[in-house]
Amino acid sequence: MGKKKKNKKSADEELGTKMRRKEYEAEMAKLQGELVALQEWVKSTGAKICIVFEGRDTAGKGGTIKRIVERVSPRVFRVVALPTPTDREKSQMYLQRYMSHFPAAGEVVIFDRSWYNRAGVEPVMGFCTPEQTEKFLNMTPLVEKAMVDSGIILLKFWLEVSADEQTRRLKSRMDDPRKTWKLSPMDLKSYSRWYDYSRARDAMFEATDTAWAPWYVANNDVKKRGRLNIISHLLSQVPYEPFPGLDVELPKRQKAGDYTEPTLTPRQIPTPF
Repeated sequence: MGKKKKNKKSADEELGTKMRRKEYEAEMAKLQGELVALQEWVKSTGAKICIVFEGRDTAGKGGTIKRIVERVSPRVFRVVALPTPTDREKSQMYLQRYMSHFPAAGEVVIFDRSWYNRAGVEPVMGFCTPEQTEKFLNMTPLVEKAMVDSGIILLKFWLEVSADEQTRRLKSRMDDPRKTWKLSPMDLKSYSRWYDYSRARDAMFEATDTAWAPWYVANNDVKKRGRLNIISHLLSQVPYEPFPGLDVELPKRQKAGDYTEPTLTPRQIPTPF
């Protein structure tokens, strides 16, 4: 057998902009601390935040969302990634199944793909008619105006990735058993329709980039920098207050008294490491 071909270098390696992990983690820790401050502000004020992440396949939506929520409370930050609609949901008003997930007071809801499926994957893959997409594009700004008027802070992010970087990431998924679950037949089919997606994206921006719900585009070829930029911008769009910190001391523990440690703890796990 011949030697296995190496994957093409990632964008950060090609551009010489690769960020050291130590630097990245230090910056991420600062931003995650600010996300905790945002969380406490949301809880105390009853704010409602809805964040939409859209983008091409492999653009890094899941990884970005993971870093946003990994240090905050799932009781405040909720991620919504809806599956294919059921027959009942298909018979409803298109946006109906998304509306039930909109945030209530004291919640941050993050959509990993959203109602904008009707402006992207559905028309490109032939899952809806051009008339249905046009109706959606006409209706959505009005729905989002109603959301904002109700007090929801609505943030919409489009994660952009270059054609070469998308190819590299898809090949990485094919070669890495830890990532094969991310690769679906739909990914492979949609890969060939790059410019159909570009046209759909452009039409979506033209119709739904409004003063009350603008789109924010993030170049995410370099994942580490992209995540930091996205989280930083997210924080800049919310008028939260800095977290003052905790002014507490640990209380003294009670004395053991007549308690003694058991000589045998049942069902201990093996310790091979």
